[in-house]
Amino acid sequence: MYRTLEYLSGITDRDVRRLRAVGIHHTNQLLHRTSLEIDRKRLSKKTGITTDRLFEFVNQCTILEVSGMERWIALARRLGISSMKDLRAQDAANLHSKLVEAIGLAGAPGLTDVQYWISQATALDIVEDPEPVKPVPVIR
Repeated sequence: MYRTLEYLSGITDRDVRRLRAVGIHHTNQLLHRTSLEIDRKRLSKKTGITTDRLFEFVNQCTILEVSGMERWIALARRLGISSMKDLRAQDAANLHSKLVEAIGLAGAPGLTDVQYWISQATALDIVEDPEPVKPVPVIR
């Protein structure tokens, strides 16, 4: 889904200016320019935005791609779901019950909606996790 960069949680005006300076104007462009770790490193060098922040932003962009979830993204974040990996790991019934508990039955998505979100998480998870930092061996 195409959203302006300001839609991302935690993004600053300075970050937005830096990303726009390199031709990234909306979340879909950011998603495709930062899904791989090597691309995040390159963009970090160009913009001065850390790779960790870019990783956080790209995870938000992928969740925006989940059909039907947009209305509940903020609540999902409060429940600890900040990436496709987090969403994919959820049990649909458990997540649905937490959503109902948080906002009430009348305002909550249906169980089938939650199941659909989780099924999309597998197909839409295109973000490469950062390589773990290898410990430097110490000779004693």
